[in-house]
Amino acid sequence: MELSGKNHFELFGLPVQFDIDLRSIGDRYLDLQRATHPDQFVAGTDQEQHLAVQQAAQVNDAYQTLKSPLKRAQYLLELNGTPLDDTDTQMDMMFLMQQMEMREALANVPDAEDPFSALDRIRGELKSDLDKITQAAAEQLSGDGDISSARESVKKMQFLFKVQQELDEMEQSLAEQL
Repeated sequence: MELSGKNHFELFGLPVQFDIDLRSIGDRYLDLQRATHPDQFVAGTDQEQHLAVQQAAQVNDAYQTLKSPLKRAQYLLELNGTPLDDTDTQMDMMFLMQQMEMREALANVPDAEDPFSALDRIRGELKSDLDKITQAAAEQLSGDGDISSARESVKKMQFLFKVQQELDEMEQSLAEQL
């Protein structure tokens, strides 16, 4: 099976777009895993075994990228020749203020009367914000979308996913204290 030179979407037989069927990539992933798994090439030459390891790694990387909305959006920007630059810290001031308020609320959770209810409120707000930003990014990353706006939306997605990770860590920490 020849995989080299294919982008992640081509590898999974998908159109190059943000909106994809996650169920179908799961099925395709299993098919690709079976076809490229190094155990299939135990009797092969060293070169065939090495190639199988590379292909299995490529399949795994593609799957991890495609199943994550943030990674998929970042990858689409790369395919469009406009990858995010980690040194670009300019951001919509209103969005940054909202993030500061959300992080402050998160920092106050351990002192709340009911920390888990406080986490649930923050999670609801975060989900709403993330859904809106993700939808905007999906539209902006469509064939005739605005890549400059998509870059801004993906940067916002990065912020929100980071807050989500912090929220999950806080929830786990609180659960461990029970």
